[in-house]
Amino acid sequence: MARQRAPGKSAAAKRKDGGPPAPFKRPPEVLQPLIDTLDEKHVYVMHLDNKPQDFKRKIFAVPVIMNIGLAALFAYRVYHIVPYYLQILASVLGYPNETTMVVDEMEWSEIVPEVGRRAFSFMLDFVLCVFLWPWPVEFCLAQEHGNPVTWRWAVGFRDREVVVRRSRQWDETRGDVVHDSSTRSLFMSRVSVATSPLLVNDKTGYLLMNADWNLDWAAMVDAHTMVDKKMAAIEAFKNVVLFFHEDFGWLCVDMKLGQGGEEDEKRRQVFAFRDALAAVGKEDLFYRWIDIVQFEATQPGGFTPEKQTTVAKQIRDLFDKEGINFDELWKESVGDGQPGIF
Repeated sequence: MARQRAPGKSAAAKRKDGGPPAPFKRPPEVLQPLIDTLDEKHVYVMHLDNKPQDFKRKIFAVPVIMNIGLAALFAYRVYHIVPYYLQILASVLGYPNETTMVVDEMEWSEIVPEVGRRAFSFMLDFVLCVFLWPWPVEFCLAQEHGNPVTWRWAVGFRDREVVVRRSRQWDETRGDVVHDSSTRSLFMSRVSVATSPLLVNDKTGYLLMNADWNLDWAAMVDAHTMVDKKMAAIEAFKNVVLFFHEDFGWLCVDMKLGQGGEEDEKRRQVFAFRDALAAVGKEDLFYRWIDIVQFEATQPGGFTPEKQTTVAKQIRDLFDKEGINFDELWKESVGDGQPGIF
């Protein structure tokens, strides 16, 4: 892989020889070629997307069509408006034409509408250029972290794909997650939401972009390059969380530490509950439940116990409105135990 990140501010001599405290550990050496391309400012979450190829094609077709439409709209606008602006420019430079306004010879009833039309035209084109045109450009040509078109061109559509998410602005204030317990708690809460089986198993990678996480297109291309060249097995990218620490360098989070088989059991319960909802024609409730938890968990202030209590009531009320008792259905479909709202 040709990509290399810019050198970090910290020197290797500053890093401690001892291992980091749990739940952090050194990343697998097999991932080092990819790690060498990552930005030390960000947190990265990797997992495998096992959705069918056809489903991924349909999902990707939506932004493709949208960006083609935007590009076509912009091209039509340019074709339509550029001659008009050239005439205005010529008029300003002293070459009279049909756009020239001789104010001394015009009535206010003529001046005001013409100025309004031109102001609206300028504003419309400003919005198109500043807010809409960057979308298709970044979709096809963005370079810093790659772009979706390059990603799909290089990777194609596969039954198993590596998804790499990169943290957004929240990582600028994450603090020392290794030594500060309160900072570590918030960090682990955010990471736990991002790696929740409820989320990653029910959404294809392209749908996982939100206020906290963006997709790193270039990193996903690099990961698949490693897989295709037999530099790493695709399983090496399963459920990996990476971040850089001044003392220890790159670290990963051991998400299974102390959990044993709890994650597998939780996954089984969640899918059993989804099947129970589908059996009564209420599968949409399952996805609304996911969306609520994901949205609330990523709000400023963290997913505190108080917020969890509020969200749990909101979810139960949502189910009640649809004639479903959350606790009873959970017990019937999953068995005894605390309902797994989160």
